[in-house]
Amino acid sequence: MQIINKKDPWPKGWGQKTSIMGVINLTPDSFSDGGELNSPEKVLDQVNDFLRDGVDVIDLGAQSTRPGAKEVGSSVEIKRLIPHLKLIKSEYPDVLISIDTFNSEVAYEALLNGANWINDVTGGRRDMKILDVVSKFKCPFVITHSRGNSQNMNELSNYDNVLSDVKYSLDNLIKNALDKNISERNIIVDPGIGFSKDIIQNLEILRNLDFFKKMHLPILIGASRKRFIGEILNEKNPKERDIGTLAISCLCSQFNIDIVRVHNVKMNYQILKVADRIFRK
Repeated sequence: MQIINKKDPWPKGWGQKTSIMGVINLTPDSFSDGGELNSPEKVLDQVNDFLRDGVDVIDLGAQSTRPGAKEVGSSVEIKRLIPHLKLIKSEYPDVLISIDTFNSEVAYEALLNGANWINDVTGGRRDMKILDVVSKFKCPFVITHSRGNSQNMNELSNYDNVLSDVKYSLDNLIKNALDKNISERNIIVDPGIGFSKDIIQNLEILRNLDFFKKMHLPILIGASRKRFIGEILNEKNPKERDIGTLAISCLCSQFNIDIVRVHNVKMNYQILKVADRIFRK
């Protein structure tokens, strides 16, 4: 039986606050918390906690995109993902679910079973058929800047100008999406913090978020617990990088960024509640 997607795929207050996307990893090898959510009960508990703590969208991923991660293939990704997606939707039918995937087959199965967004870290570059899937379901689509894949992304951080080069790539990915009849109102752009970028380049992007605001599309920033924060803090444990993540969330509020993708929903909700009162009018 097909589960019907929620008619309105946008969180309450979209565009009027810094919305929160909470990360749930269904993989054994994600950089922050891989393997922790190893039962349906733990996944449901995490969803419940996120909803209690103020999440707007939940991002489910069954393929790690950390540097060095190996691709498991669509069949494994679907096997990991769909049972949990069905379970979450049966318990919380109104929750907005984003699927973190670059595989068109995974996106199709997920949207067929109630997912609301597709979050593709390659922006359609890895599997262009995903654009057809998004077009068919008329769902929000996060287009992220990245280069290469998890195996080689760290070797692909040479830019003439990181800001203009990233924007040029995003513009091309957006054009590909529009050419597939994906509505502009469903496109969200992510400059790809941590993807094929070093610490200096990540910071350059964060200092110049207004540059990407000029694209006149919603922006997502996914910097939570990433390595460059650990380099700044001299903190190897990703879970000890939440304070650094909060600094970036405050910056996003100041720049009127539409959504941040984070691991610790409660802390980010609290700090954004205050930051948005300061910076947003």
